Amino acid sequence: MNIIQQSFQVPYSFNIVFTKNLFSPDNQEFSNFLANFGDTRFQKKILFLIDAGVAEKHPSLIHTIQLYFNENTQISLVDKILVMPGGELVKNDTTYLDQTLLAINKYGIDRHSFVAAIGGGAFLDMVGYASCIAHRGVKHIRIPTTVLSQNDSGVGVKNGVNFLGKKNFLGTFSPPVAVFNDSNFLTSLSDRDWRSGISEAVKVALIKDLPFFEWLEENSAAMAKRDMTVMNEQIFRSAALHTNHISSGDPFEMGSARPLDFGHWAAHKLEYLTNFEIRHGEAVAIGIALDSIYSQLLGLISQTEVDRIINLLKNLGFTLYHEKLGENNKLNLWEGLNEFREHLGGQLTITILEKLGKGKEIHEVDFELMKLAVDQLKLTLD
Repeated sequence: MNIIQQSFQVPYSFNIVFTKNLFSPDNQEFSNFLANFGDTRFQKKILFLIDAGVAEKHPSLIHTIQLYFNENTQISLVDKILVMPGGELVKNDTTYLDQTLLAINKYGIDRHSFVAAIGGGAFLDMVGYASCIAHRGVKHIRIPTTVLSQNDSGVGVKNGVNFLGKKNFLGTFSPPVAVFNDSNFLTSLSDRDWRSGISEAVKVALIKDLPFFEWLEENSAAMAKRDMTVMNEQIFRSAALHTNHISSGDPFEMGSARPLDFGHWAAHKLEYLTNFEIRHGEAVAIGIALDSIYSQLLGLISQTEVDRIINLLKNLGFTLYHEKLGENNKLNLWEGLNEFREHLGGQLTITILEKLGKGKEIHEVDFELMKLAVDQLKLTLD
């Protein structure tokens, strides 16, 4: 028997740039990146896709981008800027994936060119996935426009769409070549979208960083009142924790452990049970509260610590129970746990709390105890 063992490593490196008014003539961050990235001998193109909700709230955005590239001739802007729906619709309906692939083909976006997506996390997921499968990978740039995408999903390495009724069934692990977090996009968010992304900061603080959790407690009122300075600090610290975890652990999730998905197994199922009427971050807040109560019922954290978590989430404005959790004697929720197990290759691994600031992985769940946790969570409505 003859064997050839192949082994190689591919380094990944990209910058997450925190800025304001990205396409202002006075802001050269974007043009400097494009001018200095890759081989200057090739004529580069850039195709923009914009989340329809962003385009509606920023009606001058398309014209602003066009003016910006009139002054930056080192790269060719594709004449057509595509506008598509955001949210889970763009991941559920493959029409939008097809339209993106057709545009990449029509406008000649090759491996020396760029696809830039401006929008929320779901929108970035779809465009990133299309970019990764076209020509086996064209360069994609993320310009996140929500709190959740700026502090978590937009700074990671995942792309995907929903398929067969399953969240992110089709997807890739492929980093963007750059992320530009423009704080100006946050000013037009609804209160729900402003609040929603903060749950991911609470999540990563609870499993990684007690001082950050304490900072969130101290600044929850300011964030709820839409203090931009405080929100920007939260986004930066949360993004740093997420990126540090990815680079130091298992970035492409070859194993079954997904500690950054604390609170997410229930959140993913709840999103589907509500037909995505609740935001991802709202579902994550519920999932965090549920798994925190379960951690207390296991004797790992105290009631006082659970109360601190619940109070923080409620101070931020989250409602921590949804009637869909209790439907069918909670068997729908049990199905969500099994789907999470399947998504991880058959071995269940979820993260609960060993203490505030430190997560703990477990491989089985006492569902009778989890049902009790649901009942206790319902009491937070009182």
